Amino acid sequence: MNPLLSAKALGQRIWLDNLSRELLAGPLAQLIEQDGLAGVTSNPAIFQKSISSGQGYAEDLARLKAQPLDAEQRFEALAVPDVQAACDLFAATYRDSDGLDGYVSLEVSPRLAQDGPGTLAAARRLWAAIDRPNAMIKIPATAASLPAFSQAIAEGINVNVTLMFGQLHCDQVFDAYSEGLRRRHAAGGDLSRVRSVASLFLSRVDTLIDRRLDELGGEALALRGQVAVSMAKVAYRRWQQRFSAAEFAELAAAGARPQRLLWASTGTKNPAYSDLLYVDNLIGPETVNTLPDATLAAFRDHGSAAPRLLDEVDHAEAVLRQAAVLGIDLDAAAVQLQLEGLKLFDQAFDQLLALLD
Repeated sequence: MNPLLSAKALGQRIWLDNLSRELLAGPLAQLIEQDGLAGVTSNPAIFQKSISSGQGYAEDLARLKAQPLDAEQRFEALAVPDVQAACDLFAATYRDSDGLDGYVSLEVSPRLAQDGPGTLAAARRLWAAIDRPNAMIKIPATAASLPAFSQAIAEGINVNVTLMFGQLHCDQVFDAYSEGLRRRHAAGGDLSRVRSVASLFLSRVDTLIDRRLDELGGEALALRGQVAVSMAKVAYRRWQQRFSAAEFAELAAAGARPQRLLWASTGTKNPAYSDLLYVDNLIGPETVNTLPDATLAAFRDHGSAAPRLLDEVDHAEAVLRQAAVLGIDLDAAAVQLQLEGLKLFDQAFDQLLALLD
C-alpha cells in the first residue's frame, strides 16, 4: 500500500508544507485524492518562493501595485485567495472527517511575534478574510503571543501554533490551549468545532545539538541524530498523559478535542541521516506530520509506515537524560532555536515584501 495511505490508517495525518498557485492548478487535488493528503501549511518563506517564481502571480501583482496599498496589504491580497482556494479543495475532506482533517494554515506577520495584541488583531483579521471553517491561523509560541493564542481559541479561531522547539514550548502551548477552551466554555461557546495543532520543529534541533555533541566528542557522539526524535517521542507520551487526565475531562465532555502534535521541519538536513528520519520514526495516532515536497515524495517512494512513535519511549527518555548529563540544556536550546527561527521568518518576510513594494 502507498505509505502515505498506510500512515493515515495508523492515525497520522500527512500535510504538505507548501502552497502555490501552481500547486492549486492541479497537483493539490491529485494529492488529496490519491495520497490522502489531509492539509497544507505555509509560511513567509514558502510564499516568498512561490511569488518570486512568478507562476500565476504576475497579473495580480501588477494590478495590486497600481493600487494604493502597502506591501503587506498586497501580500494578503495574494495569499488569502490562495488559502481560500486550498480550503475549498479540502472542503470534502473536512466535511467527511467531521472537522478532523482538511486544514490550510496562514501565518500572521512574523513582525508581530513579540506583540500579543497585534498578533490577536491580525489573527482575527485573517480569520475573517479567509472565511472558511477549515482555515488555521499560525501564531508563534512566543511568550508575548501565547495570550493571543488563548484568546483566539476562546473566540473559536482555529490555530496552528508554530516555532516550538522543545518540551518547554509544548507545556506552555498546551496550557494556553486549555485556558482558551475554558474561557470559551465559560462563555457558553461551542467547543466541538475548535481545532488546533502544536507544531514541534525537529531537524533544527538535531542540527544544533549535533554541533554541540561534536564539540564534546567521545561518548557524546553516540547521541548524534537521536535527540529530536527522542524529544518528539517523549513529548507525545506527555501529550497522551496531558489530554487523558482529569483536568481535560470536563472540556472533553463539552466537545473539546485535544490539540494535536504536529511534526514540523521534517526535511532531513544532514545527508548522513535517512531522508525519512523524522517521518518513519514518528508515526502514531492523533498526530500530524507536515512534509516538504521532496520528503513527501520520498515517503511515498520508500517510506515504511509503522506505529514507531509508540516504540522505545523509555530509550528516548534515556537519550534526553544522557544529553542533560553531558551538559546540554534542551530548554535553553529551545529558546535559542525559537529566536533563530523568528529571525529567519523575519528575513523571508522582508524579502517577500520587497517583491511587493
